[in-house]
Amino acid sequence: MTTVELEYCVPCEFRRRALDVETAVLGALEAEIDEFRLVMGDGGVFEVRVDGETVYDKQEEAFDVDGIVRAVRAAL
Repeated sequence: MTTVELEYCVPCEFRRRALDVETAVLGALEAEIDEFRLVMGDGGVFEVRVDGETVYDKQEEAFDVDGIVRAVRAAL
């Protein structure tokens, strides 16, 4: 079972970004994913994990929806 989890900072108002990434990932990879979870966080977090392994962290990379989709695809 493949799970994609996106944790985003609520106080930073990253919800719109999180929803954009969710839409893009599901649009491209829905048939390959069993579950997509949005997790509310704080402290500036915006991380995408596939089966617990971080594939994107905004602290390390610039925000790029297409790049995040590619990272998720590579992890599958």
